[in-house]
Amino acid sequence: MHKEKINIEGQVFYFKGCTVSDKETEQEFKTWMCLICGWVYDEAAGLPEEGIAPGTRWDQVPMNWTCPECGARKEDFEMVAI
Repeated sequence: MHKEKINIEGQVFYFKGCTVSDKETEQEFKTWMCLICGWVYDEAAGLPEEGIAPGTRWDQVPMNWTCPECGARKEDFEMVAI
């Protein structure tokens, strides 16, 4: 399958069809939804406005980080398929 490559802030991402993956791990990026308000964190996109670079895995997001919409903690998020 043809892969498209994109470089964002020094990190290289590969697109396989509609799936984004990380070259280092070849694992697909995941999405995590806040169970309180429904806001979704996308590992591929990160949250640059809060200092979380694109490609940042959920387990690398700081433990004291909170949902930008409702203030919920990381433990109030659940992995979801979008």
